[in-house]
Order: sequence, then C-alpha cells, then structure tokens
Amino acid sequence: MLLDDAGNVFEATVRGRVMGRRKALGNTVVVGDRVEFEPEGERVMVGRVHPRRNSFSRREAGTRGGEQVVASNLDQVVVVASLLDPEFRPGFADRVLCQAEHAGIPARLVLNKTDLGAPEEARSILDDYAGAGYAVQGMSVKNGVGVEDLRRVCRGQRSLFVGHSGVGKSSLLNALVPSLDLLARHVNPKTGKGRHTTTAAWLVRPEPGLELIDTPGVRVFGLWGIGPGDLDQAYPEFRRYLGECRFSNCRHDGEPGCALRQAVEAGDLSRRRYESFLKLLRELAQEAARP
Repeated sequence: MLLDDAGNVFEATVRGRVMGRRKALGNTVVVGDRVEFEPEGERVMVGRVHPRRNSFSRREAGTRGGEQVVASNLDQVVVVASLLDPEFRPGFADRVLCQAEHAGIPARLVLNKTDLGAPEEARSILDDYAGAGYAVQGMSVKNGVGVEDLRRVCRGQRSLFVGHSGVGKSSLLNALVPSLDLLARHVNPKTGKGRHTTTAAWLVRPEPGLELIDTPGVRVFGLWGIGPGDLDQAYPEFRRYLGECRFSNCRHDGEPGCALRQAVEAGDLSRRRYESFLKLLRELAQEAARP
C-alpha cells in the first residue's frame, strides 16, 4: 500500500496484528484512513489505524458479497453521471446517493456531457435532484464548461468521486488536476461501456485543502446496510411523507392511500426518482427473499 505523509508518498506494509486473524488487508486500511507508522529495517510498517469519522461502503460483487469499504473520512461524495454516451441511468445515481445518505455523508450530482443532448433534458434531470435536496451541476468536460465551478466547491473538502463506466469521471479529474494523467479511454462504440483504467481508489492532493479520491468506474453498484424496509429513509425528499400513508406498513408500491404516490401524482415528488425507488425496492426484496 502507499502512504502520503505531508506530500511524501512511499510504500508501506501493514502489521499482521492490525489486519486481524485473517491476515488480509481487506477493509482494514482504506484510502482516507489516518494511520501511525514506523520504520523497521528497510520497510515502513503501519501499526495503528485511527478511528474513522465516517466511511463509504458498497456491496462486493457476487450473490453473497460482503461489505467493501471504499474510502473513509470524507466530506462529500460526488456522483458523476452523463446525459448521453452512456445515457443517464437514475438507478445507478440513486444507489450511490442512497449509500451516501445511509453513511451520513453529503453528496452532489454532476451531470457531464450536457453538450450532447437537449438542454431541457439536462435541466429536467438536475431539477429532479435539486428538488430532492442535492447540490447539482451540469457540465461538459470536453468543452471545459463547469470545471472551475466544481474545483471551487471541492476546495477545503475531501471528495470521493464515483461514476458509472464511461461517464467521463477520469477526464473530469484530469481537467480538475491538469498534471494528473489518468489516461481515460474512450467509450466502446459498440457496447457503450467505458474502458476505465483506474483499478483501485486513490487520493490526490493537487493543492492544500483540495483532496480528490478517484474510484474505478463500475457497472453495478450494490447497496450495503440498506434493506427494503428502510430504503425509503435513504430518499431525503420522501421523509416528510413517511407516516402519512393509510397503512402503517405501506411499502409505497401500489398500496391504496400511499402518501408517496399521491405526492408524485400531485407533482410534489419526482416521478423519475419514485420509479427508480420502486425498481430498487423490488430488487432488494428479491435479494432478501433468497435463501
């Protein structure tokens, strides 16, 4: 693993007692952790990991995947999506936003490639998420639009960038840090999938107070610690309606007298977000029913 000590980056080894009985690094030390280390011969040994003030996790791939801690001690999560190429997928963005909400970490939505589609479609997406209480920003990394605004809101914070493969996250980070060469590759024209080169989360500090954490582009984001019974709590704009349904055990999925559905029909809640919630709710219910 690599350590950053006041700008000096070097390799280090984690002591076995820190890793536990399994002697595997796993979630023991992740990007963003504060650690104590000491030299031992020609090696540097990590002997202690300080308690985390927060952590952002996801579910490991596989039907029985456990927790994968992605990063810790964060000030915000930046969800990078694209209007087109690949087309905006509310399900992915909502999963990441739900996970940030569950972890108690502020989040914002950045919509890249707005130059590729109709301005009204980009505005509709951004309005839906702004209405949910999130900070939002439309931008075009290719044209340099919005880069300085995003750099400004990231200053003084440690920001975790998460995005679906191909949305331009690495290009965005290269624009924020011109000296950083992530070698972002183009989207495959046949599949629409990104050929992402980042293989592990890592932190860069281009200037004092500006800390950016890049993560590998992913195609599926599995929620961790959120089940069908508490998913509605991870949608902040839903909370004012919870407890107002006709039935106390309302799942908000077709039951009569559902306050959420009534708010959607009245135009007070985003239909896009509500339908995304229903899809995710059904997926979580299926997962919970598996033996």
